[in-house]
Amino acid sequence: MTRSRGIAILAAAVSAVSAVALDIGAVAQTSPAVQVPRDEAREMNLRAYTELLRSDVRAQKVAVFTQMMAFSEREDAAFWPIYREHELELSRLNDERLAAIEAYAKAYTSLTPPVADQFALKALDLEARRTALKQKYYKQVKAALSPIRAAQALQIENQIQLLVDLQVAASLPLVK
Repeated sequence: MTRSRGIAILAAAVSAVSAVALDIGAVAQTSPAVQVPRDEAREMNLRAYTELLRSDVRAQKVAVFTQMMAFSEREDAAFWPIYREHELELSRLNDERLAAIEAYAKAYTSLTPPVADQFALKALDLEARRTALKQKYYKQVKAALSPIRAAQALQIENQIQLLVDLQVAASLPLVK
C-alpha cells in the first residue's frame, strides 16, 4: 500500500464518520417523524460523531500504521507498546477537547468576550499539550527504532490528526 493510498483510506473513513454524524443531526432537524429540539440534535450529532470517530478511525489508524510502516519483527515489538501508550494519552487529551467542544456548543448562542477568550485559550492549551505529547512519542520511537522510522511515524500521525482536525473544525460554527 502506498502512503497516499493509506492516507486516502483513512480520509475516507473520517469523511464517512462525519457524514453519518452530520446525517444524524440533519435527520433530527428535518424529519417530521422525529421532532428533536435543536440543542438536543446538536448533542446527538456530537455523541454520534465522537463514538464513530473513536471506533472507526482508531481501527483505520492501526491499519494505516501497520501497512505504511511495514515493520520488521523487532520494530513491531518495539513500536506497538509505545503507540498504545501514546494513544492512551492522546485519548485523554481528546476527551478534554470533546468536553471543550461540548461546552462551546452549549454556549455558542450566548458567547461573551470573556467566554470566547476562555475557549480560545483552552484550544491553544490542548494543541500545545498535543504537540508536547507528539514530541515525547517521537523521542521514544526514535530511541526504540531510528530517527528515520520515528520521523515516518510522526509524519503518519500528523497526517491523520490533520484529517481529523479538519473534520472537527468544519463541523463547528465560527464564533459570532
